[in-house]
Amino acid sequence: MELNFYTPRNKLLQQFIEGYYFITDTQKGGTEKYLTFPNNFCIVTINLNSRVLLSENSIKIFPSKKENIYTSVVYRYTNPIEVYYKKPIHELTIYFKPLGLNHFVQNIEIIFCQRNLAGFAANLPDFETEMCKIFAGKDREAQLEHLEKFWLQNLVKKDLDLMKNILKDIESNMKIEDVAGKYEMSRKHLNTLFLKHLGKSPGEYQKIYRFRQAINNKSGVRNLTELAYENFFYDQSHFIKNFRALTNNSPKSFFKMLIPTKKMSGFLFSR
Repeated sequence: MELNFYTPRNKLLQQFIEGYYFITDTQKGGTEKYLTFPNNFCIVTINLNSRVLLSENSIKIFPSKKENIYTSVVYRYTNPIEVYYKKPIHELTIYFKPLGLNHFVQNIEIIFCQRNLAGFAANLPDFETEMCKIFAGKDREAQLEHLEKFWLQNLVKKDLDLMKNILKDIESNMKIEDVAGKYEMSRKHLNTLFLKHLGKSPGEYQKIYRFRQAINNKSGVRNLTELAYENFFYDQSHFIKNFRALTNNSPKSFFKMLIPTKKMSGFLFSR
């Protein structure tokens, strides 16, 4: 299975999109699978000529005799998801930063009202037609140029400054009730804003943010105790509890099972 990850070339898109990856495997009949772990990205995946089965903790992709484009969005999960493929595989996935997808679709809260793993119905003009053209391309640079042109054409910048400021405070490990107080709103209203704009609660966002920061900072510390304290975990017990909740493994076991990935530290795959 060939997996290639790319960051946006366009500087404007870099504000909203973390990156894209293409998965290609033309072999027929074989299978691949991996685990992916919680993050705060909004993930849009496009599969060519595929039948996709979505359940709470798994995504299964099978080849389809019918020519089609199947698009799904994942924005909220707190347990590992197993992704299973039956070959051949033709997939394009776009990782939108928190609040990123909001600038490309109208009424994003409608998407967030669906299941946590759901089909993507954003009503973007010519979406399926343009995705088919991208898959048909033979030159990767031309594919990327086409992809970025499509998203730029659908970009409508929105005033999300309030949410951006709130996210900064949540990411600084400020207590949620203190964040609500700072912006003179109830905790219930803060929760409503998060569900509307991010599809998850502030508590979920903060928990996953700490988890991801610990992973990103793993190489710069001497041991797991130091890693816990430097990433806003109250103590070692809190650190272990958080990792078990999000990965079904202790931190020690979790780090052993990860596959090292170049340029993809944010996107984790297990053996």
